[in-house]
Amino acid sequence: MITRHTRRFRFVAWYRFAPLVAASIVGALAATILAPAGVFRAATRRVEAVAAATNGVKDGATESEARSAIGVAAADLAAKAIDLTYSFDEHTIYWPTDQSFQWRKTKWGISPGGYWYASAVYSASEHGGTHIDGPIHFAKGKDTVDQIPLDRLIAPAAVVDISDHCMRDRDHELTVGDIEAWEDDHGPIAPGTIVLVRSGWGRYWPDKARYLGSDVSGDVENLHFPGIAGDAALWLARRRVAGVGIDTASLDHGPSRDFNTHQILNNAGIYGLENVANLEKLPASGAMLIALPMKIKGGSGGPVRIIAILP
Repeated sequence: MITRHTRRFRFVAWYRFAPLVAASIVGALAATILAPAGVFRAATRRVEAVAAATNGVKDGATESEARSAIGVAAADLAAKAIDLTYSFDEHTIYWPTDQSFQWRKTKWGISPGGYWYASAVYSASEHGGTHIDGPIHFAKGKDTVDQIPLDRLIAPAAVVDISDHCMRDRDHELTVGDIEAWEDDHGPIAPGTIVLVRSGWGRYWPDKARYLGSDVSGDVENLHFPGIAGDAALWLARRRVAGVGIDTASLDHGPSRDFNTHQILNNAGIYGLENVANLEKLPASGAMLIALPMKIKGGSGGPVRIIAILP
């Protein structure tokens, strides 16, 4: 029998857990629409699991049964999540000419009222640490960071591993051949995919001298780290990918002076993700990426929390 209390619980339970359910379904549907067959099957299973978990709420189950079902779904999602974001602190790496991360406690302790209170102020360049480059970064009139649609920030990931090349040449650039070799093994990169380039450079974070090639403030003449070649950027733009990320300080390799890769991708409306962490923990294909930046109105970029959901 459905009582007023049961109806109220069903509403409260659904309202309380709606963000979790919505995130799961949005991620799964994005994969269903955009991904290859393997990710399609995984996404379908995720939709079914979320639907099963929420049926208890919709059918008027007891509070404990509904909490248990949704709790299982939440735990399953969390168990498959990988954080691809570096923490921001005094060691965070920024472009040599940009302001680094500044953080200062303003209130930190027991207040006059006897309760604990903590607050601080921070400031930094938009482009440092794990961050997003909005298309406007190198393309006049393109999307600012707050204008990037969510369906381009939540999408299947393709991880192209060039770390072996980069161990031999720290200025190595991703080539069209590298991407085509990935496709030979995993199938075509679909439009709307977020392509992540794994150079292996995360092993040097946060050692500026090894990560950038120089730890001298303002020095942009002696930078050496991997990036993406212009012809590869053009290839990705023609595939209409949603975004391109890399585990180095820039989409362009260290010696670049014209940032051609940035120009090509940004002019195509494609955003960049830089200083991405933990790419070695992701499979080459099958993961779902969620990259949600600080929503700076009119911003050219900003800090981003990137999470991958494993298949």
